[in-house]
Amino acid sequence: MTQFSPEGFPAVVTAALQLQWERLQSALQEAELLPWASRWDEPFRQQLKACLLASDYVADQLCRHPRLLQELVDSGDLQRRYSPLQLNDRLLGLTASVADEAELSVCLRQFRRREMVRIIWRDSSGLADYAETVADLSNLADACIDAALDRLYGWMEPQFGLPYYPDSDQLMPMVVLGMGKLGARELNLSSDIDLMFAYAQEGQTRGGRKELAHRDFFTRLGQKLIKALDENTVEGFVFRVDMRLRPYGSSGALALNFRAMESYYEEQGREWERYAMIKARAIGRDHGDGSELLRRLKPFIYRRYVDFGVIESLRTLKKMINQEVLRRGNEDNVKTGAGGIREVEFIAQVFQLIRGGQDVELQQRNVLQVMTIIRDLGLLPADIVGALCQDYRFLRNVEHRIQALQDRQTQVLPTDELPRLRIALGLGFADWGAFYAELAAVRQRVRTHFDALIADPQDQETVTVLDQAVTLWLTEQSQQDAEQDLHELGFQRPGDCWHLLNEFKTDRQVAHLQAVGRERLDKLMPLVLNACAKQQDPDLTLQRVLGLVEAILRRSAYIALLVENPGSLERLAGLFAASPWVADTIARHPMLLDTLLNEASLLTPLGVDTLTSELRQVLLRIPEDDLERQMDALRQFKHSHVLRVAASEIAGTLPLMKVSDYLTWLAETLLQAVLDLAWRQMVEKYGRPQRQDGSPCEQDFIIVGYGKLGGIELSYRSDLDLVFIHDADSSGATDGEKSIDNSVFFARLGQRIIHILTSKMASGELYETDMRLRPSGNAGLLVSSLKAFQDYQLEKAWNWEHQALVRARVVAGCPQLSERFNQVRAAILAQPRDLPKLKQEVIDMRDKMLAHLSTYKERDLRPERCDADSEFNLKQDPGGMVDIEFLAQYLVLHWSAEKPAMTRWTDNMRILDSAGEQGLLSPAEVEALQAAYLAYRSQTHALALQNTEGRISAAQFVAERRRVREIWHKTFG
Repeated sequence: MTQFSPEGFPAVVTAALQLQWERLQSALQEAELLPWASRWDEPFRQQLKACLLASDYVADQLCRHPRLLQELVDSGDLQRRYSPLQLNDRLLGLTASVADEAELSVCLRQFRRREMVRIIWRDSSGLADYAETVADLSNLADACIDAALDRLYGWMEPQFGLPYYPDSDQLMPMVVLGMGKLGARELNLSSDIDLMFAYAQEGQTRGGRKELAHRDFFTRLGQKLIKALDENTVEGFVFRVDMRLRPYGSSGALALNFRAMESYYEEQGREWERYAMIKARAIGRDHGDGSELLRRLKPFIYRRYVDFGVIESLRTLKKMINQEVLRRGNEDNVKTGAGGIREVEFIAQVFQLIRGGQDVELQQRNVLQVMTIIRDLGLLPADIVGALCQDYRFLRNVEHRIQALQDRQTQVLPTDELPRLRIALGLGFADWGAFYAELAAVRQRVRTHFDALIADPQDQETVTVLDQAVTLWLTEQSQQDAEQDLHELGFQRPGDCWHLLNEFKTDRQVAHLQAVGRERLDKLMPLVLNACAKQQDPDLTLQRVLGLVEAILRRSAYIALLVENPGSLERLAGLFAASPWVADTIARHPMLLDTLLNEASLLTPLGVDTLTSELRQVLLRIPEDDLERQMDALRQFKHSHVLRVAASEIAGTLPLMKVSDYLTWLAETLLQAVLDLAWRQMVEKYGRPQRQDGSPCEQDFIIVGYGKLGGIELSYRSDLDLVFIHDADSSGATDGEKSIDNSVFFARLGQRIIHILTSKMASGELYETDMRLRPSGNAGLLVSSLKAFQDYQLEKAWNWEHQALVRARVVAGCPQLSERFNQVRAAILAQPRDLPKLKQEVIDMRDKMLAHLSTYKERDLRPERCDADSEFNLKQDPGGMVDIEFLAQYLVLHWSAEKPAMTRWTDNMRILDSAGEQGLLSPAEVEALQAAYLAYRSQTHALALQNTEGRISAAQFVAERRRVREIWHKTFG
């Protein structure tokens, strides 16, 4: 090749490229490589043209070292995508023969030169995309660090010996943590590398002429590593090294042991250091020490609770960056300027620091991977995430074009015409104007999304805090002035509210808050007053909300959540105004505040399939052997979804029947998860139980729900009536190394299930359970075989136990065994009965309940006095829910032998439908009973949300109660 034609470019660019070609041609001629260059084909010429357009650095290196170009071309490396370890293996081979630090320095720099030319060539010519470019750059840095450290470590042995673990012959390595973009494998074309050095333990080296303390050994090793990489020699440098992110910054020790590093972050770690540590990664061959150190530091980085306090810290950090940008006049900095690279990174890391402790998928280093997880978790809409990822790649490519020009660490757009045109043309734009217009649009989009997430809510027009609310909380007022402000805000009993506020302000917990907590509380309280004032009963709402604030005073991250999300505070005030049960529940479990963040999901409870999928994802994030965390996750899952159901019922978006459906589906989902968890643990310990044919059981176990659970009528405070049944050979044994009898296995499985359900943890218990409906009640076995259950029901069960069986339904476990249970249940319910005896036993049981539980017994009133004064017990009193339930159960037991369809359903509404379809009740009777039952249940739900027992004024539901009693007397006489 003797001609070079940079056609199609503006004249100023063409002239510059022509000059670069002439320099390269002279170098090729001097190296006697022109005949070789004449064989270049047109695609290669286009690649060269793109590379010279993009980078004076590459042009300079090729002119100084023309045989480097020949070697890259002939090796095929310019056209080849490297595998992840290819750079590392190649460099280790080269450094194996170097004799000393001087030779190592030359080797590293020559290797870096070759690979940088290759990387820029592939990037500028379109052979590599953004992902490949940053991966190659990061792998290059990893390889240089690893190879240098390998040789330097060994060269210290003759003089100083080597560090070993105490009482061991195992060498102790130096852990090199790559921070920032190196840690995330996102290194840019001309980046420095942020490093930290650490080692496992203190001690003394062994084997050298002079022993050193481990701290001194690793400090010297670190100094040598920095020099090998950072020193600018005639061969250039490898990577600029920045150690300022280490504990105590530039004044801190160059290398710290694990305990000292852990103590620093526990006691003195600042929020910006959490931000920095997100991307920390152990560089080089992992001896396990790097992973151990990062494991120890993880609690500092990722808090176990949702932590919105980090937003204010990141907001402060961003303000500092903005001030520095303005001071330097770097508004055109594509990294730190408005809408730049850093803002996309902040968006990703805000979600990581807020939620990474709970959503462990977010514990990633790579920005684009994190953004994908944010989308998958539903934390940001897919279209926004897609736009941010596309814009991030664009900005990073712009950054690479800026840096490729001179191999300089800068992100500022040039001001001269020629470099501007080279950047625009290299990115595929016709001119600078077209490029800059696209860049401006990208930065505006990024800034819009950044502001929506990071901007101070106090600065947004949508959030207004009344002056009176600020004055009330932050200033010392007379009682008269404070009451006047409260009155103007809308509080109805300002005197009572003043006393309530004053008592709270002077509380010892408030007085002893640390500075951060006090600052957050001072931001929150005016917002609380404003939100409460908007409710129908602001005084009562304030009292309830203050109960929550008092509960979270020492957990200021929750206070930050409410400050940062005024919409959530508004929703919280509305829920607290409507329900003291919701208020008490959230105060006991503040982690539920996270559920309030998204109104759409708050008011959209999940169906059974989605519940199962979501719970599976939650449990997959937790190690299988961490039972405590799994139990805690189950409880948090339940509390969160019960709150969603309650919020939907309060908002009127969920009718009564659906409320019970969702609460029942939730219980079934959790019971199946508990069974799976308990089964897995038991099988791991004892092996699988065996069937009669010797084959291992595949969870041949079911959980049968009775009562409200079986009848699909769960409420917010319902306990679970359960019976456990298995289908293994009771005389057999498990097939594990610690084999036990099948009967013992299933008994322990039942105990494990009850333990997981009922253990009281910080997050409460999962469910209260009642096992008394099992065969023989409390005196019976905890778990029965299906055959034993059937025999008991046929031969020993009381009539009331068959009444209970009407509402029995499999809620978790083996589908095949479930079907067999259904057949057994239907057969038992449909067996011939002594009908007069059945009727009398039902009447006797009802009378016994009235005698012990009815308010009419308490007031010595006859059941017929449905219009009596005082109270009506919705469940137990005559004409109430139990009358309707007994009627339904009696009809099933009376008629199932003749009309098998009566055994089909377990819920009262559909049993009554069946009774109507079979002609056992008139349509008017079915309608009356169902209407009364729904009305009673609706009132029961409303009372549960008010933390009130199921008693109401006897003046209510008089007509419904009389009609129920009429049907009762018609049926039973």
